[in-house]
Amino acid sequence: MTDVVYLSRERFIEMEQELRELQIHGRAQVAQKIAEARGHGDLSENAEYDAAREEQRHLEYRIAKLEETLSKSRIIESKDLPNDKVYILSNVKVKDLKTGKANVFKLVSPEEANFEENKISATSPIGKGLMGKVVGEIVEIKVPAGILKYEVLEISR
Repeated sequence: MTDVVYLSRERFIEMEQELRELQIHGRAQVAQKIAEARGHGDLSENAEYDAAREEQRHLEYRIAKLEETLSKSRIIESKDLPNDKVYILSNVKVKDLKTGKANVFKLVSPEEANFEENKISATSPIGKGLMGKVVGEIVEIKVPAGILKYEVLEISR
């Protein structure tokens, strides 16, 4: 087994539920579409059949990716991690030293990252830059748009 994937218990359960849903209902729906398309005659010129088979390939790929991720997953509980430094599952309040604006980021695994929810991957440039930092520390992070300068204001769970 290679890279371990750290997930919160909630995300692990969500992924398990999605996998079950795809295996049971997703496969049944695609099989039904393929069967209907077969009923329309010659498969060599049947666009509906080709589309259903392509949907099946995408479905099986998603199922395989979920199975792989879940097989490499380890559940981490934020209560088990200290608040002295920034770790995965930390909520980090930072002040942008260029704009003076404060932001709160939650460092999560790449599988849980969602920028709209301020959940950033611990392996992203910002995540890597904040990892291991303490309150009061100034951080310079190189990102594609340039250099970000943050001051770590608060660390919580």
